[in-house]
Amino acid sequence: MATTRIGLDRLPPAARAAVEEHTGPLLAVEETTEGFNSEIAARVTSATGTWHIKGLRTDHPRAWTQHREATVTPFLTNLAPALRWHVETAGWDLLGFEVLSGHHADYAPGSPDLPEVASLLRRLGETPCPGIELRHAEQRLEHYAAHPDDLHLFAGTHLLHTDLNNTNILIDNNAPQGDRARLIDWAWATRGAAWLDAAYWTIWLIAAGHTPASAEHWAAEIPAWHTAPAEGITAFAAANANIWSEISNADPDPWTTRLATAANAWHAHRKGPPLTCTPCPSPE
Repeated sequence: MATTRIGLDRLPPAARAAVEEHTGPLLAVEETTEGFNSEIAARVTSATGTWHIKGLRTDHPRAWTQHREATVTPFLTNLAPALRWHVETAGWDLLGFEVLSGHHADYAPGSPDLPEVASLLRRLGETPCPGIELRHAEQRLEHYAAHPDDLHLFAGTHLLHTDLNNTNILIDNNAPQGDRARLIDWAWATRGAAWLDAAYWTIWLIAAGHTPASAEHWAAEIPAWHTAPAEGITAFAAANANIWSEISNADPDPWTTRLATAANAWHAHRKGPPLTCTPCPSPE
């Protein structure tokens, strides 16, 4: 469920003052609408620079997402916007990120953004997983896997983003080719099998209009995909069909329905057509 958004002007004076200790007096505030996890989301400008601010009340049920981003971001050089400051005061937890230029990735078939996203995921796959507290992929999927024995297939030691929504990827066409994409919103950073982010991307590609085979073709651009056992990919597709069915049933709107449809289509593709025979031999 999306978190209710409020304006920066509704921050307590002490929290606003703590922000301005880092920024100086604010000259402009542009509230943003993207994302679902933050109560505060704004681009702010002062005489000394521009920042993207994300914030939640410290007693919010998802306050842990702020701490997760603050902890993991220092390890994400050339993968994500840099975290410039972190304020926790007056009942608010606020993060100030560098502002990146660019557009949200277009996942549609034929999009020129697709090779840039693949390059980004390759760079992520080469990034060591930091020794910080992260949830494990098998923990996150344990209630959705078709069989408990499938969970070990998702375990691993690699750093994962796990939320490959195209709005979480910015493409800067003025940057060098092959290094134009950056991942934002690391609230769901996870430790797990190296191939899982390519698998998460597959579902979003199908939702953007790819066939399951085309989506897997793009996933295969990520070297880690080739380390995945076939049964692991199929088990992951089954688990995500369950996840998106639950999400779309609890919060039915066009985007959740689209993802549930995509996840089910991928699961059906992985299972393959039912076996048939004409005529069937005798069971004896």
